[in-house]
Formats: sequence, structure tokens, C-alpha cells
Amino acid sequence: MNTAVPTQRSDREPTAYGSIQHALMDHGHAGHNHVAMVTDFQHRFWVSLALTFPVLALSPGIQSLLGLHWIAFPGDSYLLFSLSAVVFWYGGWPFLSGFVSELSNWQPGMMTLISVAITVAFSYSSAVIFGLPGNVFFWELVSLLDVMLLGHWIEMRSVIGASRALEKLVQFLPATAHRLGADDHAEDIPVATLRPGDRILVRPGERVPTDGIILTGRSSFNEALLTGESRPVEKIEGNEAVGGAINGEGAVILEVHKTGDETYLNQIISLVRQAQETRSRTQDLADRAALWLTCIALLLGAATLIQWLWFGQAFDFALERMVTVMVITCPHALGLAVPLVVAVSTRLSVESGLLIRDRAAFERARTLGAVLFDKTGTLTEGRFGVSEVVALADLREDEVLAWAIGVEAQSEHPIARAVVRAAEERRIEPKSSQAFMSLPGRGAEGVVDGRSVKVVSPGCIREHGFTVRSERIEQLAHDGNTVVYVLIDDRLVGAIALADVIRKESFHAVSRLKEAGIRCMMITGDTKEVARSVAARLGLDEYFAETLPHQKVRRIRETKANGLAVAMVGDGVNDAPALVESDLGIAIGAGTDVAIESADVVLVRSDPRDVLAILEFSRATYRKIVQNLLWATGYNVIAIPLAAGVAYPWGILLSPAIGAALMSLSTIIVAINASLLELRREAGRETK
Repeated sequence: MNTAVPTQRSDREPTAYGSIQHALMDHGHAGHNHVAMVTDFQHRFWVSLALTFPVLALSPGIQSLLGLHWIAFPGDSYLLFSLSAVVFWYGGWPFLSGFVSELSNWQPGMMTLISVAITVAFSYSSAVIFGLPGNVFFWELVSLLDVMLLGHWIEMRSVIGASRALEKLVQFLPATAHRLGADDHAEDIPVATLRPGDRILVRPGERVPTDGIILTGRSSFNEALLTGESRPVEKIEGNEAVGGAINGEGAVILEVHKTGDETYLNQIISLVRQAQETRSRTQDLADRAALWLTCIALLLGAATLIQWLWFGQAFDFALERMVTVMVITCPHALGLAVPLVVAVSTRLSVESGLLIRDRAAFERARTLGAVLFDKTGTLTEGRFGVSEVVALADLREDEVLAWAIGVEAQSEHPIARAVVRAAEERRIEPKSSQAFMSLPGRGAEGVVDGRSVKVVSPGCIREHGFTVRSERIEQLAHDGNTVVYVLIDDRLVGAIALADVIRKESFHAVSRLKEAGIRCMMITGDTKEVARSVAARLGLDEYFAETLPHQKVRRIRETKANGLAVAMVGDGVNDAPALVESDLGIAIGAGTDVAIESADVVLVRSDPRDVLAILEFSRATYRKIVQNLLWATGYNVIAIPLAAGVAYPWGILLSPAIGAALMSLSTIIVAINASLLELRREAGRETK
């Protein structure tokens, strides 16, 4: 599987702090930078909190409130100013620097409101210290900054927990590999120095350092972290081992096949990065709303100041109301409402084996009305399998197979391999055979337990003058099955019908999608007989057979013209145009590079049931986004009037610190609600 995707780079470059939204969405600040930001907020909070106590002790307002009278000393007001200045500059620096960044990008937001509020409060209080008539409220300033720093510290921890998908994926690869020299001596070298063609040793319990082909040995590999498949996958010589998988019980030697960005894991990382950087339409709406809310907050703050001055209140009282309005109206929760859900859903989708390349298309999945499946490799396994065995003589079906595999076990033909697999699944012991001979274009023959056995085509049967009178065999051929006949000593004893094996998961996928009200259709280049048979067995609503790539596109357009949002699921080159034309293109992970590059979502597990998972996941994600947006905007309806002081006649008055606490609480609620997506996914797994 090759899923290399060009990485998009964000055109926004926030400062070291900026807004939490920028830190979340800009992957140039991933990993250690995120952790450094959390640590920095933590340090600034503790330093500011430590300085808050002497500020409180020196503040006249607190002394009057507590009925305490501290011993005054010369310069106490200047000491109060100095301590408050340290908190303002050190504790407030993330917000002040973010304010500069927002103004330079002409995108005023949360940092603008906080910076204006703390700057006005600090400047006015400082002017009072140096002679301007009025009252200082340095203690309100430092307590406001304490709450804001604590809120950001908690929020950043939530953000990092939600957006570590890339970091977790990178950790799947070991740093070193055991490269074998010409004398088979193992040498530990950095994985980055590996080159295609190198031989590496992977011991039991170790992670595979890079994609490679097994040269010697066999083992089971746990690929759950890469594909979501919980069962270990058995691999033998000639099979590919994927970098990041955990080797099981056996040591194996690999020949390096892909390195660097070409490896499967790095391609997944590219897909995840692209999905997280894709702008959501809902996010664009939230950004515009946040901008308007910022402008409204500035106007409301100014109006609150003027109104209270008009009512005859002191300037410091009016100023405090203005600061509270600006703080409580910060569009922080609104700015995070969508990015947090996007981060959580992207991480969960990776863990579930769904690689989202286009978030806008993923959002459209919730409105799907129809799903068109390609047949070969999507609904079916893309390989021959025995669909039925018909016994014509006095033999049982298993006996017909037992004679057949005596010949077919020595052939490499796809039909022969399918017959052998069917016998193995039924645990049929092969009979001893000899004198095997291939009959080009007709079949094969050999001597089994001393008797002449042939497995031949219908044409060979006609050549020998046999007349087959079996309605069941005629029906199997009519349904598009490939039928071969078994002869013992030139006596016809049975027939074996083969067809492209329908995935067991396809039955469940189709039935569940139909229960959800989605029309299920199949579009294939195969014959009408084969398409009709597969559609009937799966219970599809409609099928289109013998379609060429451009005809698939036309069918997609016709379905969309009927007012249905359409998803196309495919894996081949011929599916690529239809994947692009559909509202949601879904590529089977084991498909071709062209199909994967054309898709909006890639199913790592090649499991058609994951189409339903996309639908349910999209709907759940959209619900969380709507809930967050409603909360982020709705709480302002109550909070802003309280901050402005409308309840003052009843003794209810919010201080800037309380306003900051409410604003931070709103943001934390948004973060928790986004995290509830994981609980929904776990519940979905239990009912699957």
C-alpha cells in the first residue's frame, strides 16, 4: 500500500503563544513545543500566584474588606506597583504577545480582549499610584491573570491530550535497526541510515523498523496500532512486514523495501497531518463568529464604561465592569469548539483504521443517501474461491474435493489454489498422487490412489462428448461462476463452481447501511451475470454491470442528480474518476495508489463495514461540533449582561477574576465535550 500524500503547510505562523487554536492546528509546534508551552504556562502561573499574596496584603481594598489595618511604611504603594508590574509583564506576556500577533494578522480575538483588559487595568492603577485621583485595583488585575494562566494551563493539557495523533504514530518506529553484514553479523545502526536492499534482523517482541520483505523465517505480527486489526497476522517468506508492527514469536530477516517518507507508517502520518490541517467549513464559520464576537466585546466594553459613568458611578467601578465584559466575552471556547473536536476525531479515526484526507468531505458523510461499491476487491476479496461443490455420482461433496485436490495440489493455477484452499478450510486430507500433467487451456490430470483423475474445463468436457444434465450446474454457470469438472477414470463424478469470494464483512456492511436508510448499489466492470449474482446475495438495492471508468462517473452524476449525497467505495485505477466525482470518495486500503490518491477517506483494514463507521463517526463528530458551538455562544447570552452589571441592583456583581473563571470553565466544558467522542466510539465497539 502506498499512500504518500503531499503535506500541506499552514500559512499561519502564530507566536510562541498565540491562541490555543493556533497551537492546536499548526503542526510546526507539535510535540516538544506543545509540552514546552504547557510547562511555560505552569511556571508563569506559580510565579504569579506567589506574587499575588503580597499584592493582596498591600492592597487597600483588601485591607478594608477584611477590616485589617496593616502597618503602613514609606513606599508601600510603590512596592504594590512593582509587584503588580512583575505579574502584569511576566504573567501577562503570553496574552500581550498574542495580541501583537492577532493585530499583525488583522484577526483580533481572545488575546486582544484579554490584553486590552489587563493593559487598561494596569495603566489606570499605575496612574493612580503616581498621582491620578481614584482607586487602584491591582489585586483584581493579578487575580485575573492567575485565573487566566491556570485556565490556559488546564486547556493546553486538554489540547495536547486531544492532538497527539502524530506524536503517537511517530513513536511506533524504533530508533535503531539490526542490519546484517555479509557475514550475517548484526550491527545496530540508526533507522534513518537504512537503504533499500539492506538486510535487517527483527527479533521476537521487537517493532519492525521499516517496511520490508521477509527473506527467512516466519512469525505473527501485531499490526493493531497501524490497521486497527486486533488479531496477529501470520507472515511467511515473501510477505511484506510493515514498519511499526510488533513481531511475535519468531525471528525474521527482512530485506528493506521502503525507507523514510515511502514507508507505510510515514504515509499514514502524512494523511493524518493533511486531515488535521484541512480547514473545516464549520471552522470557517466559527472563526468568523469569533471575530464578530471580539468586535462586539470591544464595543460592549466601551458602552459599559460609558453607561456606568453616565449613571454617576466612579471611574474605577465603571472600568472594572468594562474589564469584566471583555474578559467574559473572550471567544476562547468558540475558537476551540471545532479544533478540539477535529483533533479528537482525527486521533480516534486513525486508531479505528480510518484515514481522513479531506475533512470537508468527511463532514458531508453525515448526509449520505447512497453508497456505490465497486465489486472486485471491495465487496469481494478479488481472488477465486469455491462457491459450491456439486456431486454427480454416488460420492459426497467432500469426496469430490478430495479427489480434485490430489491433482490440483501440484498446480499453481489460481483455480487450483482456490480448490486447495477450500479443501483445507473443510479439513480434507489430500490423497497421494503422481504423474501430474498440466493440460493448457483445459485443466490438469494425474494419478490419484492409482486412478486417473482429471479436473477440466467445460470445453474439455464437450470435447470428450459428455452431456451434463444438472439444473444446479447450469444455474451456477448462469450466475457467472467458473465451473470445472472432476472425472475419475473418464467418468464424470462432480463439478466445482468458483467465483470471486464475497467478503464476509460485506453482508454486515450492506445490511447495516440499509437499516440506516442508505441505498446500497454496486458498480462494476464485470459481467451482468456475475453482478446480478453478487447483488442478489448481498441484497443490494441496485447494480450496474459492464461499466467503464467514464460510465462509472456518469452513474455517480445520475445518482447525485436524484438529490442523493453519494459515496463511492473502490480500490482500482478504474475507480479513481468516480472517487473524485462522488461527494465522498472512500478507498480500500489495499487498493492502488491512484485510487488512494483520489479518495477523501482511506480504509486501512479494507473492511467495507468501516463505511458505516465513517457515517456514524461523521454524524457523532458533527453533533459534538454543534453542541460546542451552541455552548460557546449561548453562555454569553447570560454571562455578558451579568458582567455588565445588570444584576447590580440585586447585589449580584461579577469581578474580572470571576469573569475569567467563567470564561475558562466554558472552554474546559467544550474540551470535555469533545473528549466524550471517545466514549461514544467505545460504546459503538461494544455494540458492533
